Amino acid sequence: MSRAVQITFDCHDPIGQATFWAEVLGYVVPGPPGVKLEVGDDPFAAWKDFIAGMGIDMKPEDFRAAIEDPQGRGPRVFFQIVPEGKTVKNRVHLDVRAAPGLQNHERMQALEDECQRLLELGAQRLERVDPNPPMETGFIVMADPEGNEFCLD
Repeated sequence: MSRAVQITFDCHDPIGQATFWAEVLGYVVPGPPGVKLEVGDDPFAAWKDFIAGMGIDMKPEDFRAAIEDPQGRGPRVFFQIVPEGKTVKNRVHLDVRAAPGLQNHERMQALEDECQRLLELGAQRLERVDPNPPMETGFIVMADPEGNEFCLD
């Protein structure tokens, strides 16, 4: 039997990271239990109100965030504050499938277009690897706003 996974990011800014990755993946920030969020509602404000309503005094360093696939297919992504910064290359990274089914120039153009969109959201471009058939289809290495590396694939 297969198991579901949650991807956890250690970070300094859970809200910023959740907002960035929700845009990258097409995910949403879920509301608190029993709270229906309307279009335009701030889910983070809803969570803060929910937690305060439970009588919990949450310090900023205790805040966490999560994003979920609105279609329920992909893994939940969780963001938690840690005191230390990122010091070395990731041992695990995400490959974001931004050009499924495309090849050669059309594929790389789709990756470049997505790269540009993510740069505007605060990502960094690190490297482009061009197609080299038959084994390499091409990808772009990027980093999120806190330096976590990922690939547009």
